[in-house]
Amino acid sequence: MTVYIDPPNWPGHGRMWSHMVSDVSYDELHAFAARIGAPPRAFDGDHYDVPSERYADAVAAGAIEVGSKELVRRLTESGLRRPKRRATP
Repeated sequence: MTVYIDPPNWPGHGRMWSHMVSDVSYDELHAFAARIGAPPRAFDGDHYDVPSERYADAVAAGAIEVGSKELVRRLTESGLRRPKRRATP
């Protein structure tokens, strides 16, 4: 099992957020997220958004800490990266 998490550097909704991904499968990612209590609504296409107060829980459960660029690189190389959704005009 290989799940990665980047530092909580992403602002939104009055909080700071991390991204959590798998380089193996979405099934692995969903199972890991369920183990740490991340709600299904936190899944955003190819990653989970994890609030800063839950970062330590993810790391304690086995998520590997990497920088944001490394996280995107691993996700892209795995073939699991999904293109960002574009807003409709």
